[in-house]
Order: sequence, then C-alpha cells, then structure tokens
Amino acid sequence: MENKNRFSVLHSLGFKNAIIIILIGIIPFLVCVPIYLRAYKAVSIRTDAANLMAQAAQYNNQIVTSGYILGEHNSLLDTELKAIADSYNGRLLIVNSGLTIVKDSFSVDVGKTVIWDNIIRSMQGESLYYYDDNTKYLIVSVPLSNSDGKIVGTLIINKSMEYINQNLDIFASYGLIGAVIIISLSVIVAILASLHFSKPMKKMSDGLDAIIREYSNELPDVKSYRELEEVSEKFNEVIKKLQAIDQSRQEFVSNVSHELKTPLTSMKVLADSLNGSEDVPIEMYREFMVDIGDEIDRETKIINDLLSLVRMDKSGAKLNVSAVNINELIEHILKRLKPIAEKADIEVVFESFRPIVAEVDEVKFTLVITNLVENAIKYNEEGGWVHISLNSDHQFFYIKVEDNGLGIPEESVDYIFDRFYRADKSHSREIGGTGLGLAITKNAIAMHNGEIKVRSKLGEGSTFDVRIPLNYIEKEAH
Repeated sequence: MENKNRFSVLHSLGFKNAIIIILIGIIPFLVCVPIYLRAYKAVSIRTDAANLMAQAAQYNNQIVTSGYILGEHNSLLDTELKAIADSYNGRLLIVNSGLTIVKDSFSVDVGKTVIWDNIIRSMQGESLYYYDDNTKYLIVSVPLSNSDGKIVGTLIINKSMEYINQNLDIFASYGLIGAVIIISLSVIVAILASLHFSKPMKKMSDGLDAIIREYSNELPDVKSYRELEEVSEKFNEVIKKLQAIDQSRQEFVSNVSHELKTPLTSMKVLADSLNGSEDVPIEMYREFMVDIGDEIDRETKIINDLLSLVRMDKSGAKLNVSAVNINELIEHILKRLKPIAEKADIEVVFESFRPIVAEVDEVKFTLVITNLVENAIKYNEEGGWVHISLNSDHQFFYIKVEDNGLGIPEESVDYIFDRFYRADKSHSREIGGTGLGLAITKNAIAMHNGEIKVRSKLGEGSTFDVRIPLNYIEKEAH
C-alpha cells in the first residue's frame, strides 16, 4: 500500500507540474551559463589579439627604420620591447624575411630559423593570431614593412591568457551559487504552484467522492481555470443525465408493473364476478369472456412492445440490413392499415416524389411507419386526414407523416418519446394504446443512424419528420 501511494504521488498532476517548473528554471540556466563562458573566452581572445596587433603596428616604422630588423643593436628598443613582453608574461620575437630570428626577448633563439604557417602567411601581408589551449598562450604575428610597402619581416608577440581561466573559475563559482539559488527558488515556486494548481482538482475530487458516497448530487462550483470549469459543468450534465436515466428506469419499472397489472386486475374482477354469482345467464358469461379476451390481447400487446424495446436496447443489437424499396414498403403498410382508417373515416394519402431504395432493417423500419401512421389515424377526429410524403436527396431519404387530428399539448411535446408517456391519457385508454409505440419508433430510427422531429399544436394536428441515411453505416464499437 505504501508503494502504491508513493507511485500515485509520482503520477500526480501536482508532482508533474512541479517537475516542469523546476526544469523550466534550471534548464535555461544550465544551457546559458556554458554558452556565456565560451562567448566570454572567445571575445577575450579576439579583443586581446586586436590590441596586440595594434600595438605591434605602432612599432613597425621604428623597428624597420632603425635597422633593428637587420639585427642592429638599439638599447632603447630592447628595453621597450622586453618591457612589453614582460607585461604580457610572454615573449617577443622579430623574424626577418629569411625566416631567421633576429631578436628574442628571452635571448635564447637568436639566429635560429623558424618555419610556421602563420609566420609565412604574415610574410605575405596577413596579421594573424593563434590561441594554444594547452599552454594558454595567445600568439600574434604581424607583418613589418618598409616605406615602399615591401614586407621585410614579422613581429611575433606571445601573451599569457591565464587570466581567462582564473576569470572562468570565478564565473563558475558565481554560477554554482546562482544555480543553488535558482534551484531553491524553482523548488519553492514549484511547490507553491503545485499546491495552487492542484487545489481545484482536489476540490473536484472531493466533490466526486461526495457524489459516490451519496452526500451530494452535483459537483461544487469550481471557480478556477476555464478548462476545469468546463469539465465541472460537463460532469454535472452527465450526473443530471444519469439521474434522469435512473428516474426514468424507476418510472419505467413502475409503469410496466402498473400496465401489466391493470389487465390482470380487470380479468380477476371479471372472473370473481362470474365465480361469485349463481345462475349467471350464458349471455353474461359470453360478454365477460369477450372482455377477458380483450384484456388478454391488451396484455399480449404490451408484452410484445416491451420485448421489441428490449431487443432494441440490448447492447450489441444489430440490424438485419438489406436493400429495401421504401415506396413499395410504405404502400404495403398503408394497405394493411386501410381498414382502421376506413372504420374511423380517415382519409390516408401517400405522396412519393421519386422511387427510393435504401439500406434498412425491413422489420424494424415497418414498426416506424406503422406506429406513426397508426397513431395519426387513431389520434384523429372522424372525417380527418393523414398525409404521408416520401422524398430523398443524394444522402438521406425523408418521410413526413402529417395529420389534422387532436394534436399534442406544448408541454408534452418533449416527452412523447418516453416510454409509457401519454399526452392524452383518457383518449389513449379508449383506443388501447400502450404508450410504447413512439419509444419503439425513436429507438428503431436511432438504430438506423437517423433522427425524428415533431411539430404539433393542440387541436390542429401533428407533423412527424423522419430522416434516415440511404446507405447504412454500422457504428464502431467503443
């Protein structure tokens, strides 16, 4: 359990935020300090080389015109040049055009020949410098020319650059102190930021825990970051939906119990009436048995509708899709419903704008058309009409079922697809509705990736608009 808690801390958002803040504070420092030190070293070398070249150029005329380049003695120049070499803790050489050393501040290599690429190039007019990283010396070679511009020799100055290493050590010490300060500040800021950032998350977590333990039924209003506020709002929407589903489930169970119990109660009352009476006329027996048969039919219809809903709601339920001629299917359904319409004196008109073949489950799609048209007939006035139209475009086909019947109250429009919901309970009882037809219809349309909309006005009729894709595309399982 201890290891689990340790790993949970390491995987927490607060810990990761802290690490990110620390890295943001340290990485730039670790990257910039070495770059700065290298830049300081390079600039120092270039600056000193430029100064040495400028200083060497100042002695050009004096060295050439005095004959110093030819090896003639000049005590004043000896003293000055030796002083320069000593000030640089280095060495000064004068090489003639024959690459022979004519003057040496150390007085050890006079008369020797020196061959070095930089000296040869300086004899050709280039002023060059070279830094030896091993000895920590800067070597500058500057051409010496006479009044005619002819190069007659080279002045070489060596300078100790040990001060650069000393300065780099000092900078490194300061850098180490700075690193400690930056790391300390980064850690402090990271801890404070982690606590600050994780506080709203902790509040949300506590809210979810309260919901799980049923202390609350919604998340607290988290006023922090826009993203968290949106997550909190979405969570509350999900919670409300789940609560609505749970309430619907409870109502569904209650309604199922009531709907199944009502016919049984009626049959029990009729049977008890017959059993409790003596010398009951045969006509009464027949009347009561007809009533019992009607109640059995009603019970059967409720059970069949419930089974249809269960099959549609079942996880993984699939459609038996095939190419179906929608025009012929609707005509067949209307032919079957014609006796009901004629009995109620309802005119049923079917209008098709073009022949349509679509990929649907014929059985389930038949339920859709049957329920919509049958409801339009049953919930209508004598002498009314029902219009069915069929049309399509390149992607969908559209069915409109319109009537001039009773209509639906405005407050009931949003609930008519709920199971066992009846907008007009008294009329529904009279015509024997189960309250499941529209729920079955909506489920079947949803399984076809379609949608259904309703427009209605009480006393003026209703219009149901159905849109379904011509080609069925099975949804991917998640």
